[in-house]
Amino acid sequence: MTTGEGRRLKALILQHEEPTPPGHVTEWLAAHDADVDVWRIDVEDRDVDPRDYDLIVSLGSEFAAFDDTKPFVVREVGLLRDAVEDDVPVLGLCFGGQILARALGGEGFRVDEAEIGWLPVRSTDQELVPEGPWFQWHFDSFTVPSGATVVAETDVGPQAFVAGRSLGLQFHPEVTTQIMDDWVRVYRHELDGDGVDPDALLEETHRLAGESHDRAMQLFERFLHGVAKLDAAHTDDADRQRADA
Repeated sequence: MTTGEGRRLKALILQHEEPTPPGHVTEWLAAHDADVDVWRIDVEDRDVDPRDYDLIVSLGSEFAAFDDTKPFVVREVGLLRDAVEDDVPVLGLCFGGQILARALGGEGFRVDEAEIGWLPVRSTDQELVPEGPWFQWHFDSFTVPSGATVVAETDVGPQAFVAGRSLGLQFHPEVTTQIMDDWVRVYRHELDGDGVDPDALLEETHRLAGESHDRAMQLFERFLHGVAKLDAAHTDDADRQRADA
C-alpha cells in the first residue's frame, strides 16, 4: 500500500522472543509493499516514537502482560498508550491483545482454564473475525477497556475487541506450521502440563494450514481497511502530523 504521494505504509512489529515471529503478518505486510521495522523489544532498548509509523503490530509472548518485573512489559504499555493517544492503529495478537487492553485501562489476570488448540469463537462480526477455528495458546485473559467493543469471545473470556482504530485479539492468526513446530519444541513443557497431545496438535495445524491462512488474511485486510482505516488519505494525514510534530 502506498500513499497518494507514493510513500510506502510504515509498520512497526513488536516481537518479544525468538520463537514468536510475525508469521502470516510478514506475508500480509509484504503483499502491501510495507516498510517494516521489527523491534525485539525484549532485548533492544531504544527510543521509538509511534508517530513514525502508520501501524503497530504486537505479537505473542511467553510472559504475562501484567508482569512488571519484565522491563519490556512496562515499556510496551507506555508505547501502546502513546500510539493510541496519537491515533496510530495497533493490532495486538494474544499477549499483544492483552497488553493493548492494559494500555487502554483494562486489567490482565491468570485464568482458571487455559485455552490451547484450534478453537472456535463466538463472533458478532464475522467479516472481521470469522468464527474460526483460531489457534489459542494462553493462560491469561483481560478485562475489556472502557469504550471498547467486544466482537468475539469464548466461555473463558474476550477474544477480540475494537477500540477506535485498534484491534486486540486473544488468539494467534499469525501462526504457521513452522511456528507451531518451533512452539511444540520450545514450549513442550506447557503442553505436557496441560495434557495436550503435541503430535495431534501438529497434525491439526498442518491439516488446517490452508484455511487458517485464508482466515488470517481476511482478518488482517478487514482490520487494515475497516478498523485502522489505513488508505492513502490517512497515511497522507500521518505525514502531515509528523511534519508538524
